[in-house]
Amino acid sequence: MFKKIQGNARGCLIYEPMFILPYSMLTTYATVYMFQLGVSERQIGFITSVGLIMQIFTSFISGYLTDRMGRRRALLYYDLISWSAAALIWAVSQNFWYFLSAAVFNSFLRVPNTAWYCLLVEDTAQNDRSNVFRILQLIGVIGGLFAPLGGLLVNHFTLIPAMRIMYAIFCVSLTVMFFARNFATHETEIGIRKRKESASYNLKDTLQSYIDTVKTILSNRALMIVFGVYISFNFQVTLQNTYLSIYLVEALDISDALISIFPAVSSLAMLALMFLVVPRLKENKAQGYMIWGFSLAIVSKIILIAVAPGQITLVIVSTMLAAAGSIISSPYLEAVVANSIDDEQRAKMFSILQVLVLLCISPSGIIGGWTYTIDPRLPFILIIISSVVSIVLMIMLMRREAKTIG
Repeated sequence: MFKKIQGNARGCLIYEPMFILPYSMLTTYATVYMFQLGVSERQIGFITSVGLIMQIFTSFISGYLTDRMGRRRALLYYDLISWSAAALIWAVSQNFWYFLSAAVFNSFLRVPNTAWYCLLVEDTAQNDRSNVFRILQLIGVIGGLFAPLGGLLVNHFTLIPAMRIMYAIFCVSLTVMFFARNFATHETEIGIRKRKESASYNLKDTLQSYIDTVKTILSNRALMIVFGVYISFNFQVTLQNTYLSIYLVEALDISDALISIFPAVSSLAMLALMFLVVPRLKENKAQGYMIWGFSLAIVSKIILIAVAPGQITLVIVSTMLAAAGSIISSPYLEAVVANSIDDEQRAKMFSILQVLVLLCISPSGIIGGWTYTIDPRLPFILIIISSVVSIVLMIMLMRREAKTIG
């Protein structure tokens, strides 16, 4: 698949391991690290929500900045702000205020997200885009195999010193990656044209173009359904990333050093599916596969909330089912979203999509923290409900398209 990918998509993908590998080592422990430095579950939820609320603003301006600065410049400058600076703060964090300030810096990630997304797909043929996202997922899967290295560091140094080391490595790796990727990519044709056009825009023209884009989205019911599925999916991811590790350590009584095996188990399951199952899947049945993926996610969470403390085998089963659901649904969802957006309006439309996502999921941190303090299983029940909503929306979309074809 990678041989078919050329140009900016290739330049973006080839350096992605420099982000994924160190991130996979530390992400399992991020919230546990905060917890051990004295940040409570509710404060963790508050930090998550503040970061997401800030991202509403940065998402709104991301399309304008990506068009105005060009994809490559916006990507480089705001990656350094949102990731390199934030990673440095995380490495030296002492209390709640450090993590809050890191969340503010990290909230600017929505600008490079939009710029990177445009670089990744604008010069890539529509038929190749699902392959691009599948390769991206494969890189993430392989990165997950390195998560136990984080566990070894935690076992050797204890959690807080190990996390400081991992965040420092993360900061250096990211900074090198950003400059190398900038060298390996070029501005897209659409990016060059948009930069020239936006140079003559005033604030009134910019706001009017956003209003027109919002009207275009709202008038397209099929696009709204696709965006609804995307929003629901991101809500699930946010809750899981925030509370899964804490749940494993606190509620299921699994040791800090041991929880790093679960990302590796997830990666192994994904790799097996990529080689044995994914090649047999047909592109024209993508929507049905997404429903199966969401269904597997539901089963995995039911097992997770039903398992008794210390039952690692059932947690591994849950992890493998979640991995299967993700590998089946995620690349197709990303491709469906990418293909639903017009290239001429991609930067603005994707930034508005991010705003819609964040408006809906920004309370998830506070809701998750509040529900977790009532019962640690409640955030995962919310994930189940959200997955059911995704399935219902996908069925609506399939019926709508069937009527259009008929």
